[in-house]
Amino acid sequence: MSKKSIKVALHHLLLAVLAIVWITPIVWLVVTSFSGYDGMNTSRFFPETWSLRNFYRVLFESDTVSQFPVWFKNTFIIAVFTCLISTSFVLMVSYAISCMRFKGRKALMNMAVMLQLFPGFLSMIAIYFILKSVNLTNSHIGMILVYSGGSGLGYLVAKGFFDTIPTSLREAAYLEGASEARTFFTIVLPLSRPIIVYTVISSFLVPWTDFVFAKIILNSGISTDWTVAIGLYNMLNRTLIPTYFSRFCAGGVLVGIPIGILFVLMQKFYVEGITGGSVKG
Repeated sequence: MSKKSIKVALHHLLLAVLAIVWITPIVWLVVTSFSGYDGMNTSRFFPETWSLRNFYRVLFESDTVSQFPVWFKNTFIIAVFTCLISTSFVLMVSYAISCMRFKGRKALMNMAVMLQLFPGFLSMIAIYFILKSVNLTNSHIGMILVYSGGSGLGYLVAKGFFDTIPTSLREAAYLEGASEARTFFTIVLPLSRPIIVYTVISSFLVPWTDFVFAKIILNSGISTDWTVAIGLYNMLNRTLIPTYFSRFCAGGVLVGIPIGILFVLMQKFYVEGITGGSVKG
């Protein structure tokens, strides 16, 4: 074998090992969710008995510990409203930065990029006390406001996509007497379906998968206020694992289903949005 073939084989071997390491916990979670027992079984990878009981109990047999339908509803409401507001902010900011020229534009762009370099958790304590001062802790409205408030800073990918839209189309609209708003809604947005889909999915995923911020804000101990992430994490309490671990796995599978369906249906536009936004800065 040539050196090139050996190098390619080693690369593929490394990728295969990494894939196995990454996929194994997911496969174990899925097969455990279909197991016929309640707790964690570390003696066998695949269960001896199979059952749909864990999914039924998670969905239809709520108790003081497991209230998955309520958590799912809370998370879905927060994610949908955050998605709508964040998508609007990102698209409008991206259009303004890409297609309009105004004083301080470059300084604003540089400041936004610099702020994005700081980890989000650094501001969580400050955000918590701000929400507390206006009585918005333990509130889904407060979470929606915070998730959406800084979304406009993530304009770079959408701006790159808007940069690829020919300027002549907007100039023709201006000559016909169209305002900036009408140009945005009737000319630019219809041509921007890929980046809209990308922004929608990205905005939806933030609250859907978040745990740390939700745990800080929703800290009253009232389980009916929790999101899915907090509720499932609570099932991993040492005293609850023998009874609820398989239901935790079933809940994890159910949480992943909407995201999986969303990606499968929108994959084409999602990829186009990413690649389109990387063509031009």
